Amino acid sequence: MYKKVSAYNAVELEKGVAEFWKENDVFNKSIKNREGASEFSFYDGPPTANGKPHVGHVLTRTMKDIIPRYHTMKGKHVLRKAGWDTHGLPVELEVEKSLGIDGKQDIEKYGVEPFIEKCKHSVWKYKSEWEKMSDRVGYWADMDDPYVTYDDKYIESVWWSLKSIFDRGLIYKGHKIVPYCPRCGTALSSHEVAQGYKDVTERTAVVGFDSDFEGGCRFLAWTTTPWTLPSNVALCVNDKFEYAMIAANGKKYILAKELVGKHFDEYELLKTYKGKELVGAHYTPLYRTYSGNLDCYKVVSDGYVTLTDGTGIVHIAPAFGDDDSRVGKANELPLVQTIDERGKFTEPAAFVGKFCKDADKDILADLKARGLLLSAPMCTHSYPHCWRCNTPLIYYARSSWFVKTTAVKDKLIANNASVKWYPPSIGSGRMGNFLENVIDWGLSRDRYWGTPLPLWVCDKCGKVEAIGSKAELKEKCGIKGDIELHKPYVDGCEYKCSCGGVMRRTPEVIDCWYDSGSMPFAQYHYPFENKDVFEKTFPADFISEAVDQTRGWFYTLLVISTLMFDKAPFRNCVVLGHVTDEQGRKQSKHLGNVVDPFSVLDVTGADAVRWYYYTNSAPYLPSRFYRKAVSESQNKYLGTLYNTYAFYVMYAEIDKFDPTKVDPKKAAYTLTDKWLLSELNALVKKVDDGLADYKIYESAKLIGEFTDKLSNWYVRRSRERFWGNGMTADKTAAFYTLFTALDTLAKLTASFTPFIAEEIYQNIVRSVDKTAPVSVHISDFPKVNKKFVDAKLSSDMERVIKAAELGRAARNKSGLKNRQTLSRVVVAGEFPEAYSDILADELNVKEVIKGGSDELTGYEVKPQLKTVGPKYGKLVGAIRAHLAENGDEAAKIALGGGVYKFDVDGVAVELAKDDMLIATKGAEGYSVETDGDMTVALDTALTDELVQEGCARELISKIQTIRKSSGFDVTDRIKLYYNGDKFTDGVFDKFGARIAKVTLALEVVKRAGGEVCDINGHDVELCVEKC
Repeated sequence: MYKKVSAYNAVELEKGVAEFWKENDVFNKSIKNREGASEFSFYDGPPTANGKPHVGHVLTRTMKDIIPRYHTMKGKHVLRKAGWDTHGLPVELEVEKSLGIDGKQDIEKYGVEPFIEKCKHSVWKYKSEWEKMSDRVGYWADMDDPYVTYDDKYIESVWWSLKSIFDRGLIYKGHKIVPYCPRCGTALSSHEVAQGYKDVTERTAVVGFDSDFEGGCRFLAWTTTPWTLPSNVALCVNDKFEYAMIAANGKKYILAKELVGKHFDEYELLKTYKGKELVGAHYTPLYRTYSGNLDCYKVVSDGYVTLTDGTGIVHIAPAFGDDDSRVGKANELPLVQTIDERGKFTEPAAFVGKFCKDADKDILADLKARGLLLSAPMCTHSYPHCWRCNTPLIYYARSSWFVKTTAVKDKLIANNASVKWYPPSIGSGRMGNFLENVIDWGLSRDRYWGTPLPLWVCDKCGKVEAIGSKAELKEKCGIKGDIELHKPYVDGCEYKCSCGGVMRRTPEVIDCWYDSGSMPFAQYHYPFENKDVFEKTFPADFISEAVDQTRGWFYTLLVISTLMFDKAPFRNCVVLGHVTDEQGRKQSKHLGNVVDPFSVLDVTGADAVRWYYYTNSAPYLPSRFYRKAVSESQNKYLGTLYNTYAFYVMYAEIDKFDPTKVDPKKAAYTLTDKWLLSELNALVKKVDDGLADYKIYESAKLIGEFTDKLSNWYVRRSRERFWGNGMTADKTAAFYTLFTALDTLAKLTASFTPFIAEEIYQNIVRSVDKTAPVSVHISDFPKVNKKFVDAKLSSDMERVIKAAELGRAARNKSGLKNRQTLSRVVVAGEFPEAYSDILADELNVKEVIKGGSDELTGYEVKPQLKTVGPKYGKLVGAIRAHLAENGDEAAKIALGGGVYKFDVDGVAVELAKDDMLIATKGAEGYSVETDGDMTVALDTALTDELVQEGCARELISKIQTIRKSSGFDVTDRIKLYYNGDKFTDGVFDKFGARIAKVTLALEVVKRAGGEVCDINGHDVELCVEKC
C-alpha cells in the first residue's frame, strides 16, 4: 500500500517531487482548476537576468511564493506571471565591459545599433541560473510566458501611459540641478539616489575668503566638497544669526559666534554682527572663473544656513546643488559650470582634465600653499553614489524631462495610506517620509538601452507631442511594415509639424524604474489587449520585495498607478529585511562572505532554507544566513515531521491500515486522541487566520510547535498502541488520529515547505485514495472541525505536559535514570486528576498524588550582606545562624510581603524580603521542581521491587537496541537468551512476561553466551535469534 520510507535525504526527495510536478503539470493545473473562482492578484517584481541570483533572492522568492500557494489552496484563482527587468544601465555597463569600451563616446564609435543588439542578448546571460534557482526553491510563477520590459508590446503600454501623463501637462522639460553620474553620463531620479548613499570619510575644507569688509578680514566657510570651490560665486549667511569678528593667528576672521570655539582655541573677540549686516559685502574669489557683468563674489543670506556644523557661512556654487541654485536665482548670481559631463574640470587651468572628486587633494594643497586653508578636517558623511556603477554622483545643472509628481503629492500620500504595510512603520515612516518630501521625477536618461522617451519636438516652433502607440507612430511617420521600439530605429522617425517644421524624437530614453513600475498594465499589453485580465488583477492583493525597494519599485508602482488610475497599485505589501552573514554583516564580494545559494540548497534542500527564512525572524527584520543555522532549523522541524511520517507509514504498512475504510464518527478516540484533534483544529484556525493577515513567521512557529507536540508527546505517548497484534478499536483510533494529523499537517505546511508536503501527501493519501487531487497543492486548505475543538481539554493537557516537564527536571536533578520506576509523584497546584494515568506513565511512577506546595518545599535562607551588614554589623553571624534554623518561617513571611522579626543577643532584628537570600529546597526524600503556580516532587526512595522494575526497563531497551543492530524488522518475532546473576534471575522471574511482550520474544531462555550488557551494575549476557 505504502512506499517504504528511507532515511531523510532532502535533496533527493525534492528532486523526485520536482519531477512529479513537471510530469503532472501541477503548477498550471493549480491555476486552471480555480478558473472562475474569485481572483487573488500577485505581482512579481522583475529581477535583472544579467546578474547572478544570491541568497537574498532566495529569500524574496520564498516569501513571494507562500502567499499565492496559500490563497490557491483557499480556492482563489491566482495568476503568477514572472517578469524580467531588461533595460537600463546595468545591462549597458555589462556590455561595455565585454566589449572593452568605456562610456558614451566609445558607444557612439562602436555604433548604437550593434550596441543595442549586444544589450538584447546580454540580458539573458544568467537566465538559466535564475530559472534553476526558482525551480530549486519551489517558486511557482509562469516563466514560459513572462513579461519582458524590452518587448515591443510592453514598451507600447509604457508609451501609452507616458502620452496620457504628458497630455495632462504632467511631463515637462526643465533646466535643473540634478543628481548626475559622470561615469554613466546621465541624470538619476530621487528614488535612484536614495538607493546609493554610502558613508564616506574624506577631507573637508575650512577656507578663508579675503575681503575689504571692516578694513580687511576673512570670511570663513566650510564645505564637504572642495571640488566645487572653483565654481564659487557667493557666500551665504543667515540674517538672524549672530556673527563674530575675531583676531587669531595674526589675522581677522568672521564666522558664526556660536561656532568660533570649534575652530579656534585662542582668539580675541573684536566685534559681533547680525547676519543681515554682512549682506552685500564683497570678497576676493578663490578662483576667478566668472568674468561677466553679474554682481557676484558677495555675501547673501538665506534661512537654509544652520549652526549644526561648519562656520555658519556656506559657499555658493549654483551649478552644483539645489539650495545653491535656489539662492543663486534669488540673488541673480551667475551659474559657473567648471565641470564637463564626464565630471572633469574645464577650468581653472591648474585642474583641467582631472576628475572632480580626485581633484579635492589638489585644491586643498593649492589653498594651503596660498595661506587660505584654515583646516582640512576629516569628516564621515553620507554621500550619494550611482546605484549601478558605484561612481560618486555630482549635482549638476542640465536640461532633463521631468514627471510633475509634486502635482499629485496629496494623492500619493492618500494612496500610500490605503496600503497595508508589513510592518506598518514602513508606510508611515520610510515611504511616508519620502512622499512628504517628494520632488518631480527626473524621467529622462541620456543613454541608449531603454524605452525611448516618446516625445517629438518641432525644430521650428518648439511644439512637443507624445506618441502613445506603435500604430500612431507608423501613421504619423508614414512607416510601412513593422518597426522595433528602440534606439536607433525610432530616432529616424520624423513627421511634419503644423507650422511646417519637422517633428523629431527627443533622443533620451526613460528611467528603467518607470518600466518596472508600469508592470501592472504593461505585463498584459493593456490597454491594447487583455483588458479583462488587467481589470481583474488590478490592484494587486499582494506584493513583496526587500526594504530597499521602498524607494524603488514600490515607489514607482505607486506614482504611476496614482497618475494613471488614481489609486494604489497594491493592497498589501510585505517588506523584507536584508540577508546578512553569521555576524550580521551585509554580504559582499569585498568581505568574501557572499553565499552561493546552491551551496546550501544542494546540502540541506530547499524546504530547509524556506523554513529557516520563515521561522528565523519576522520577514521585515534582517536575517542572518549560514548553513549551520539552516541545518539546525531543518532538524528541529523537518526532521521531526519526517520521522513522524516514517513512523506512521511503517506501522500502517504492517497492518495494511486504510484510512478510507474508517468511519471517523465511530472511532474509539482516547483522551489523548481527542486532545491531539483539538490541538490540530485549533492550529488550522490560527494558521488560516495568520496567513490571511500575512503573519508568516507567527504561523510557521505554530506549525513547528504543533509538530513537536505531535512527535514528542502524542506519538511517544501512543507508541505501544501501534505495536499490538490485530486491528483493535484502540489501534484503529490511534492510526486514524495520526493519519488525520499528518494529512492536515501536509496541507498546512504545503505553502511553507512544498516538497515534503507533497511527499507525505502522495504516500499517505494518494496511495489509498486515487480520487484525491493529484497534488497536495491542488487540494483545499484544511477546514476547522469545530466539534473537535475543546479548549478545556487543551488547557488540561497543557497542565499535564507542564507537570511532566517539571517531573523530568526533578528526575534529572536527582540523578535517577528515566527507566528507574519510582513509587509516586506529588503535584501541587492546579492539575486535572483525570490525567493522572498519563502523567504516571510519562514519569514512570506508580502513583500520582495531589498535595500542597508547603509540604513539598522548604527554604534555605541567608542574610543579604549588602543590606544586613550596614544595619547590624557584628550581629550578622548570629543572624545567619538564626535564619539557618528558621528558614521556612522567615521565607514564608518575607515572600508574603511581611517583615520577619526576631531578637539576637537582646537586639531586635527586622528583615524584609530584600534583606534575605531565599532558595527553595525539596522536602526530605523528594526531588522538587517549581514553575510559577505548579510544584512537582518525585519520591526518590527505592524499594527492591522498584529497582527490579527499573532493571526490567533497562533490559527492554538493550534488547530493542540489539534487535535493531541485528537488522530485524519491527515485526520479527525472536527467541531471547539471557544469562546473569541471581538478581537478574529475579528480574526475569517477575517481569519476564512483560519483557517478552514488548520485545516480541516468543521464548525466553536462560543460556550463557551473547553480548555482555551493564544493566544498572549487573553484567547480563543477551542474545536474540529470529524465529
